[in-house]
Amino acid sequence: MSAGFGAIGWNRKKVVYDLVLLTGVILYIGVAIAFDWRKEPPKNAADMFGLWIRASGACAFLMLTLVLCIGPLARLSRVFLPLLYNRRHFGVLTCIVALTHFAAVLGWYVADGHPFNLFVELSKWSDYASFSTISFKAFGFVALLIMLLLAATSHDYWLAFLTPPVWKAMHMLVYLAFGLVLIHVAKGLLQDERSPWISAWFAGCFLVVAGLHMIAGWREAPTDAGEAPRENWIRIGPPSSIPDKRARIVAAPNGERIAIFRDGDEIAAVTNLCAHQNGPLGEGRVVDGCIVCPWHGYEYRLQDGCAPPPFKERLATYPLRLNEGMIEVDPRPLPPGTPASIRVM
Repeated sequence: MSAGFGAIGWNRKKVVYDLVLLTGVILYIGVAIAFDWRKEPPKNAADMFGLWIRASGACAFLMLTLVLCIGPLARLSRVFLPLLYNRRHFGVLTCIVALTHFAAVLGWYVADGHPFNLFVELSKWSDYASFSTISFKAFGFVALLIMLLLAATSHDYWLAFLTPPVWKAMHMLVYLAFGLVLIHVAKGLLQDERSPWISAWFAGCFLVVAGLHMIAGWREAPTDAGEAPRENWIRIGPPSSIPDKRARIVAAPNGERIAIFRDGDEIAAVTNLCAHQNGPLGEGRVVDGCIVCPWHGYEYRLQDGCAPPPFKERLATYPLRLNEGMIEVDPRPLPPGTPASIRVM
């Protein structure tokens, strides 16, 4: 095997994070069931399953919305970075809640006396000839399969086995799952529920996700554009423009992001992608001469981008120079682990 398996480690912060998430899920589903029960008490077992279907479905949709909001929020403010570090836990719990929703649907069919009707509905191939005739349950089922795939491959073993680019591309399917869930709701719940508040709620969730991504993209547009290269070198600014123990991020003409770190009078440029999980290194800081990734704490020496022994990860580095009092970086990367830091004082 090209990758090793390691047990998941929970520190105190992760335990607290998970307990808060679990408590929030239990409270949300409990309050939702109590509200529906008071509105219309269940008359039989099928109605009981129906209560859980509504509550767990709404909870899973809200959780998926929040998962997709964490990324742009963290890019807009460092306050949200702790949520980003543990986003995989949030995603896995979202999948678990969605699974209970699916289990309740199966329970409803059994309680209603037609245990195989869901299979019959999903396997009626003539319905797939037109979008309008496809069952809304098919969209939800495909979304659930995607979430199961992402949850099953959330462990770092799969990250190493598939390689970060493949793993990250696969996990972008979460946006497809979100779109399928929106269709699932639009063709299902919203056809029966005529309340404008419910429609506004689901439309609002979509607008929040889309809006946050657009705002974050607009905010980062100047960074992505970068300054015009001068003889293949990108001008960064005076050394003091790079915060001590921190980084400035610029974009190369090909779109690759470069993180320029300063540790006192030593400056180095490395790829902005952590070798572990493509985390944003430029949002981290320098501790004891090592760049520390903000996602999972992976460390790389400032002078050459190599992880300290016994670890073997290496980052691509970039040539730097001091020209007329200004730091400039060559956007052409050096081989990973190449010493490239400079001293400016």
